[in-house]
Amino acid sequence: MFHKVIAATGAMLLSSGMAFADPMTIEHSQGSTDLPAAPSKVLVLDINALDIADAMGAEPAGVVNGNLPDYLQKYASDDYLKVGTLFEPDYEAVAASGADLMIVGTRSRTSYPQMSQILPTVDLSVGDDLFASVDDNIARVGQIFGKPQRAAEMTAEIDGKLAHLKQVAPDAATALILVTNGGKLGAYGPASRVGWIHKELGFAPLEENIDDRFHGGDVISFEYILEKNPDWIFVIDRDAGVGDAGAGAQSMLDNALMAQTKAVQQGQVVYLDAHAAYVAYAGYTALNRLLDQLTTALAAKS
Repeated sequence: MFHKVIAATGAMLLSSGMAFADPMTIEHSQGSTDLPAAPSKVLVLDINALDIADAMGAEPAGVVNGNLPDYLQKYASDDYLKVGTLFEPDYEAVAASGADLMIVGTRSRTSYPQMSQILPTVDLSVGDDLFASVDDNIARVGQIFGKPQRAAEMTAEIDGKLAHLKQVAPDAATALILVTNGGKLGAYGPASRVGWIHKELGFAPLEENIDDRFHGGDVISFEYILEKNPDWIFVIDRDAGVGDAGAGAQSMLDNALMAQTKAVQQGQVVYLDAHAAYVAYAGYTALNRLLDQLTTALAAKS
């Protein structure tokens, strides 16, 4: 089936709407992609990049299917071509789309070798420095859609909010990034999708080596939380983030053991926006939501 997709590529490129203009080179995490002109029909197989493009006022021709945050629900409509899920691209739909650029990202980056045989592809995966990656990706999306000024405004806003948040963050405070998932508890560490709470804001993690490679984090218990007794607890309700039914995080944490913790007693438990923290964690709108949440929470305790 994939060979049929490749065979259709030549016809697709000839029929694409790529405008005749100056050539463009886009640097990205798997190299660089050369285009003969600015793309006019762009597909996005990454929620973070879709978040950024949407905030920029850009209009992708095709989008990732499923698990979209509330503010991206318009892309669930039939008005937008669906080019696959985050982990299962629809190569036939891509080849038949007549598009002249595909954007993949962290969750879809493994499709890059095959996708780049069908059409020019860029990989906007997120690196270890999340804020640097987001700034770079905003600039790249601005380049792709011809909106460099809006991109500069967006990066300035994110950077400004982070700088302010660093000023109001408490000194020498400990924090647990707590994930609730299917009735279980897990911990995220500094290397996680929201690990910038530790790395950028200075909250000390409870352990040096948190094994959070899996989506539910490093498995912990209520007894562990009480024993470590962090100053702050930042909660991610994974079930809410991915649309799974299950006990909500707040009801799970409403128990006698949690009631004894400093964080609960001092009102220092923050329930992070689940979509922003888990799904679109490196998107512009998502990151703004998290920064605003933390700013409000920390300002209330200063």
